[in-house]
Amino acid sequence: MKQKEFEKKVATAISELRQEKPKEVILVHHDDADGLCSAAITKASLEREGYGVGTFCLEKMYPEVVESLHENVGRTIFYADIGSSHANFISDCNAGRNLTIILDHHDPTPATDPRVHDLNLENYDFRGESEFSGATCCYLFAKTLNESNTDLSYLALVGSCEIPTGWTGLNKVVLDEAIKNGVVQGEGKKIKIVKFGTRVYSLFSKLQILGAVSYYEGGPELGIKACLEGITDQTKKKINELEERRKKVNKRLIARLYRERLKETDHIQWFDAADMYEGMGTKVIGQFCSFLSYQVRLVNPRKYIFGIVNVPPSIPGWGKLKKSFAKISVRVPRDMQILISEGKTLGAVNLLIKASKGFGIADGHEYAANVVVPVDKKENLIRNAEEILSA
Repeated sequence: MKQKEFEKKVATAISELRQEKPKEVILVHHDDADGLCSAAITKASLEREGYGVGTFCLEKMYPEVVESLHENVGRTIFYADIGSSHANFISDCNAGRNLTIILDHHDPTPATDPRVHDLNLENYDFRGESEFSGATCCYLFAKTLNESNTDLSYLALVGSCEIPTGWTGLNKVVLDEAIKNGVVQGEGKKIKIVKFGTRVYSLFSKLQILGAVSYYEGGPELGIKACLEGITDQTKKKINELEERRKKVNKRLIARLYRERLKETDHIQWFDAADMYEGMGTKVIGQFCSFLSYQVRLVNPRKYIFGIVNVPPSIPGWGKLKKSFAKISVRVPRDMQILISEGKTLGAVNLLIKASKGFGIADGHEYAANVVVPVDKKENLIRNAEEILSA
């Protein structure tokens, strides 16, 4: 069974971790709710083993950032809900220097360095779009590390709320286990985290705001704390303020799109928000595109949705990027999802990988993906994508 192969690979990675005995682990994670839950699970489980953990939230796998993380020797680096799509590049940067463990559910590339362990269950015939989240992958690792970490199962469920098909596959296994152990109770959208008295979906929606909108204001750190300790009144107030800020920009952008409409090619509809979301993390453009995909009076249900936003130059906790970048998020309307599942058109991530070859950093899933490109390559990306789809 493929799951047995996964369990064996996890055991090997944990054995190397115990041999390494690091004083501090560098934990790189994504900024959405799944990324924050993934980081919280991994941080808590490693700290319980006596390891120090320093978290580093990264929206995209910028080459210069990844290179700097791996340039030294003897580090222990975890990637949570990020990394698999660039496991080949991580391997090249690492070159055997550091123990590196990737816990993710995005479409992977092969890890070629024996010291880079990509534990993504996509490598073992499970689907990251529907059967497990990044947080579920982190939870399965944590549970193997120490069985007492079953109390963290609720975070796998929170992270998995991003999967539109509900709790299926491995996520359903974790759900059943969490109910059996009294970690959560209830059913459907009303499932509650027992120790917080908070609904799973409620925590998910709050984390989506904290990590993305407040990426440059300490939101990810606050989100990890909320994952493990619950939402305080002060945090709730901040979340409400952040949501109001995002809503104002969303309303302005929607009004603009109704006035101007989206630009279109034969297969793509797109818009450029430029600096409208200034001060917020770039994850917000993907969230807006998801919302936009349901606006039937505004979008064509049979064309890919491309949303563009400029990337701020500074990376919190790291420094300033050398180049100016733009992020393009892609969402696939439901009508097109059927075509992708039937193999009649390209999934979003495969399209972006091909269209940005040689100049972009793409990752994601079949129905939701994104790419970062130099700011002067935005329209090149769209032209390339249209040529690929028209071929």
